[in-house]
Amino acid sequence: MRTLIASLLLLSCTALSAAPAPFYWWVSKVDGSRVCAQGPLGAGWERVERPYKDSRCEKLAFAK
Repeated sequence: MRTLIASLLLLSCTALSAAPAPFYWWVSKVDGSRVCAQGPLGAGWERVERPYKDSRCEKLAFAK
């Protein structure tokens, strides 16, 4: 019983510390247009290496 309670407590603590994925600027290899997104857009796009906190890519996310 103690093991079960300890496991549930540990799982709840890790779930509370989860953070959303960062956003990145993605630049088109074809025409240079830019899109702010969390995930890859396909083979025709390159990710700019600076992560952002918001979906408009305005607030920089700093590494911990």
